[in-house]
Amino acid sequence: MVETVELQGEEQRSLLSDSSNGDRSWRLNFEGFQISSEHTEKQVKPSRGLYDCYGVLGQEDNIAEYYQQQVEVLEGFTEMDALAERGFIPGMSKEERDKLARSETFAIRLSNVANMVLFIAKVYASIRSGSLAIIASTLDSLLDLLSGFILWFTAFSMQTPNPYQYPIGKKRMQPLGILVFASVMATLGLQIILESIRTLIYSDNAFNLTNEQERWVVGIMLSVTLVKFLLMIYCRTFTNEIIKAYAQDHFFDVITNVIGLIAALLANYVDDWMDPVGAIILALYTIRTWSMTVLENVNSLVGKSAAPEYLQKLTYLCWNHHKAVRHIDTVRAYTFGSHYFVEVDIVLPADMQLQEAHDIGESLQEKLELLPEIERAFVHLDYEYSHKPEHAQSHS
Repeated sequence: MVETVELQGEEQRSLLSDSSNGDRSWRLNFEGFQISSEHTEKQVKPSRGLYDCYGVLGQEDNIAEYYQQQVEVLEGFTEMDALAERGFIPGMSKEERDKLARSETFAIRLSNVANMVLFIAKVYASIRSGSLAIIASTLDSLLDLLSGFILWFTAFSMQTPNPYQYPIGKKRMQPLGILVFASVMATLGLQIILESIRTLIYSDNAFNLTNEQERWVVGIMLSVTLVKFLLMIYCRTFTNEIIKAYAQDHFFDVITNVIGLIAALLANYVDDWMDPVGAIILALYTIRTWSMTVLENVNSLVGKSAAPEYLQKLTYLCWNHHKAVRHIDTVRAYTFGSHYFVEVDIVLPADMQLQEAHDIGESLQEKLELLPEIERAFVHLDYEYSHKPEHAQSHS
């Protein structure tokens, strides 16, 4: 029995070595294509002030974007070559990955603890001032706290798989939790807007802060803004997408804190109506931000196709997988929660033995599932490509 297993392992290793050693004339090769240094320098977009804010691109921006896309395509092909030849994506050592993971964990915990402490401080500032604008800013801090809890809870749930009750995993729990939370936050935002409108129309009470209240409110809001700004700078030093999302949240908090404080001070020194107007602006900003988040997560739930550049990478990997691959019939990648499901149809010789065809398909599936963005890959083997597409009813 042991000898049989060893022989099968040797046969599989020899099969995979045939696809990477010896004659490589059948493979796609982009090693000779490189972007010149002159064009590489054009990747950095010049600062265009308000034009960038409105999304207006000039000729230099279009050229820079074009060459940036070409560099990313070549980098993706190089990554697929490394995966095809070595069986893994080259990167950091285990010690470096562990060190980076500890740093990322510390950044997430620091952000969560800071969000909790700063939220308590802003609640106190809201009580002392009674400002609707500061209350709206405090609502945004509550949003950060709850969203962090949802991300933690869904990540914990996804790390405890149950193959009997959830045979395809729990990757959709995170976007589903965000959708539920976004609905709650939109409701709270609308409530603040209604209360602000009621204050504008019916309230006769003058907004007035005593000197002590003003010192407390200004001190708390400026301290919160400073801490958020420092956290934003710290989190932007990481490349992890979750920590980059935290950095973006810290940046938004800096904006909402400044707007809330300015609205409260203007209402105190200029006119009362500026406080509810500031609250309305912050509530609309919160609703808009979470509406964009809802749209992004809806796309991840309904199975939106991956970008064409990513499909190019997968097609390149499939073609360079083995010399016996005659055609690539279909390459699909669509969202499944935060990851992709991939379907690949490849054409092999009609007279190939079942065992050899199986080993080629299984090894391609394992390569695809090594990519960090892919949750599960399905490889379909065929001997011709003139038939109707598989699952044709789902595309009609």
